[in-house]
Amino acid sequence: MAKSAIKLKINGAEVEALVEPRTLLVHFLREQQMLTGTHIGCETSHCGVCTVDLNGMSVKSCTIFAIQADGADVITIEGMANADGTLHALQEGFRQMHGLQCGFCTPGMILRAHRLLKENPNPTEAEIRMGIAGNLCRCTGYQNIVKAIQHAAAKLGGREYLEAAE
Repeated sequence: MAKSAIKLKINGAEVEALVEPRTLLVHFLREQQMLTGTHIGCETSHCGVCTVDLNGMSVKSCTIFAIQADGADVITIEGMANADGTLHALQEGFRQMHGLQCGFCTPGMILRAHRLLKENPNPTEAEIRMGIAGNLCRCTGYQNIVKAIQHAAAKLGGREYLEAAE
């Protein structure tokens, strides 16, 4: 099968690659870019473990072909830490508030929460629950995930999230 050239930005770095047209973004990230923090779960868009930020939107990378990401700006869990290597407030929140158990859903959950806080820097508990509804967790019961997102929102002081996350 003929490969196509794509150019995109992943976690701030310019990337050029050749991909088969049928390659899913999740497989491209994991297998060609070695960014294995983006997990593969159901491959049917139900679980959300493959969630990444694509051009300012949360997307399930199992539903997008890599070729569709040509020219895009993609953020994965590997791109969430601060420039100095310290944890992002969401990562810290998940750690401090025990928002994870097995950790399988955590990268996708953090990426979805990242976009949620970009859209609504000070969400209510109900808004958080609605905002993460497309990401499944089989371990936690969500209570501490909600607390982790609230922790990050409070730490970043509402609208400050917009500046701190960039």
